[in-house]
Amino acid sequence: MGDQIEATNKLVQQQQDQLERQQQEIEAIKASQNQNYRPGVATSAPGGCDKGIESVASQRGGDSFAAGDFNKALGYYQDALAACPNDDRADVNVARAYEALGNNAQAITYYRKAADSGGATVTDAQEEAKAALLRLQASRLP
Repeated sequence: MGDQIEATNKLVQQQQDQLERQQQEIEAIKASQNQNYRPGVATSAPGGCDKGIESVASQRGGDSFAAGDFNKALGYYQDALAACPNDDRADVNVARAYEALGNNAQAITYYRKAADSGGATVTDAQEEAKAALLRLQASRLP
């Protein structure tokens, strides 16, 4: 019985060591992604998309938006769009920030871009953009 307990304890220790190594690897990956991203300088090769930068910028934009800092959110969302210029979700995020800032003309521009980004499959972002356009156009009616 003592041998089984000792073997189990040894296995548990090995698994804990492995988990710690994996957590360190995850932290290293996160750190390298964050080092590659600097606000205001996101770019992508023509037709390309840097998903790492887009993801970090979108997350930071979402955090800023949720905190009510719409100017800061707009900057991050613009970085995400620069990293992936053909991503309709990035267009919608930029539009939402402009709308929150009261710049409906710019919001409409980005909502239209997302709504018209059509492919064979309609995305959630395209649906959201179309609904936002209807809402904004209805608010302009007398």
